[in-house]
Amino acid sequence: MSFLKNYKSILLLLGGIVVGSILGLVFGKQVEVIKPLGDIFLNLLFTAIIPLVFFTIASSIANLEKTEKLGKMFVVIVSVFLGTILISAIVMLIAVMVFPIHQDIILSTIPLEAESSIDAGSQITGLLTSNDFFELLSRKNMLALMIFSFLIGFSTLGSGEKGKEFKNFLNSGNEVMKQLLNLIMKLAPIGLGAYFANQVGIFGPQLFGAYAKPLGLYYGVCAFYFIVFFSLYVFFSGGIPLLKSFWKNNITPAFTALGTCSSIATIPANLDGAEKIHIPNDIKNIVIPLGAPLHKEGSAMSSIIKIAVIFAIFGKDLSSPETILIAIGITVIVSIVEGGIPNGGYIGEVLAITVYGFPMEQALPAAMIIGTLVDPMATLLNANGDLVSALIVTRITNGKKWFKDAVSLTR
Repeated sequence: MSFLKNYKSILLLLGGIVVGSILGLVFGKQVEVIKPLGDIFLNLLFTAIIPLVFFTIASSIANLEKTEKLGKMFVVIVSVFLGTILISAIVMLIAVMVFPIHQDIILSTIPLEAESSIDAGSQITGLLTSNDFFELLSRKNMLALMIFSFLIGFSTLGSGEKGKEFKNFLNSGNEVMKQLLNLIMKLAPIGLGAYFANQVGIFGPQLFGAYAKPLGLYYGVCAFYFIVFFSLYVFFSGGIPLLKSFWKNNITPAFTALGTCSSIATIPANLDGAEKIHIPNDIKNIVIPLGAPLHKEGSAMSSIIKIAVIFAIFGKDLSSPETILIAIGITVIVSIVEGGIPNGGYIGEVLAITVYGFPMEQALPAAMIIGTLVDPMATLLNANGDLVSALIVTRITNGKKWFKDAVSLTR
């Protein structure tokens, strides 16, 4: 019962995909009659994304507290979070380059947006900003909206008591939009099921081969990262003694992450594990709760695999330096933004699709299906990575002998 409760949403999504696939195999192109169900779900999702992103980011920034303790550790924490996110993204990028995802099936007959001929500076300006407020309300300007939301949040924070009512408005809007997305996502099994039925009906059973390789690649690379890179991080943090202690006390946090599929739900297990590994209270009580919404190595890696799949589907090349840099930038944004949003990874998918100029209606469902299937492994790296990050922060702030000293105090 606990398993069913924790994985209910994923099982429903998978159930919708399976039923849709069976309908597509049995009825072929006749299933196009249910395609509007998928279109309705996607349109609802598209319309909710803009206000959701604005309220989530702006309210999160507006509610920050300027504590002296957090201020001193902020640079170290941010550096560790960003560093590990970038490393995980680069590892997955290397894997995608070494084991490229080839896709002969073109899932869309809609042409890609024409590439712009304007200079790079103008393209960057258009990507980061908008010259009119109403243009921020388009999903084509997601990055500009995010930047604007950050600025609104910091402005509210700086307004103090005078901005209290506006902060309450942002908090209220944030809760309302979360509830709205939860309602919309209840339609996801039907919407994605209808989409998948249409795809299978048109392209046949060979469509399943399109997802087999990226899924196998993702789980294989993430398992390698979990064992090898986490061990390297822990070894750096305290040597062989800490490495032994970590893997001995990491079983509960790891299985909690897999069992709950939630970084937030894994916080208590991470804090308990941190206590057994002797991480100082002033570090573990900041890094682990803060990392749950902001630090997501698994999501960074899944963002790369989703981008690779979308590029493969539309026959585009992922190997150019500019494309790779944009992909890495998107992974950082996704890792920071998605934690405070239910199903927040979908926001990152929308951002990636709009930045690269792919047709949203065809690219988003494919990315959502991949995101659903990789979620357990992504959560494992996301949640367990917070415990590892707390160790790295401790090593940097307390010196290389911190673990030895902590163990000696307990004897």
